[in-house]
Amino acid sequence: MTQKREPAPAMASSAEVIGAPCWVSLMARDLRASQEFYGQVLGWTFRKGRLGDEFTVALQDDFPVAGIGALAPRLQMAISWTPYFAVADADVSAARIRERSGTVAVGPLAFSLGRGALAADRDGAVFGIWEGARLPDWQSGHKDAPAWLLLRTRSAFEAAIFYGEVLDWATEHPGRCDVRYENDEVVLVSDGHVLARLSSGAEGAAPNPLIRPRWDVHFPVADVVATAQSAEDHGGVVLERRTTREGRPEAALRDPDGALFTVTARL
Repeated sequence: MTQKREPAPAMASSAEVIGAPCWVSLMARDLRASQEFYGQVLGWTFRKGRLGDEFTVALQDDFPVAGIGALAPRLQMAISWTPYFAVADADVSAARIRERSGTVAVGPLAFSLGRGALAADRDGAVFGIWEGARLPDWQSGHKDAPAWLLLRTRSAFEAAIFYGEVLDWATEHPGRCDVRYENDEVVLVSDGHVLARLSSGAEGAAPNPLIRPRWDVHFPVADVVATAQSAEDHGGVVLERRTTREGRPEAALRDPDGALFTVTARL
């Protein structure tokens, strides 16, 4: 896909929304091929990012949606969509992850806009933490959200304790997120918006990748059926078609590089 240069959007601070999802990103083996796939399937265009030459920002109607970067050849890791959570201090959050039997795989590293780290929780679900500048209008949960998040985990209650202690959920910290229980799920909430859901029942050794512990990134689309067909036409795989409790269609997809994601009907 053609990259285009856009004016840099105004930035805010991660400290203003402690514990909230603040971005989603994909590190691909072939950056150009990933841009082609997501450009054709989701209609994204791309501009150069500010985290390095091998990092681009995906745009939907000129609004930043996600990041796609090139994975360093020396890194041997599964390709996956990864949510990043805002923190006040990346070093403190990284230490909390390790203290609670999670894993910090990369970082915290310094970038031009802040500091970040790539980690995994106790069940192996990969996520990131970010301290620094952020897009003020990027948030999950509202009507026009660029992405929705669902953690598929062994025990939603235990996962909520882990993430709550790492990310300061349900604390007195200004700007922090609250949690509530709804339909057997733990729900992350801020200002009345559901930012993420944590759902039990994942199995670490399951042969089906859809039920292994992971953060499932959902991208809203106008037509789920057409998007799933386009994914197949451009080398992806439709792994599952389903309907939400609210009656919205969804499709679980795998891109040609192996990354799993879900498309869901836009509200």
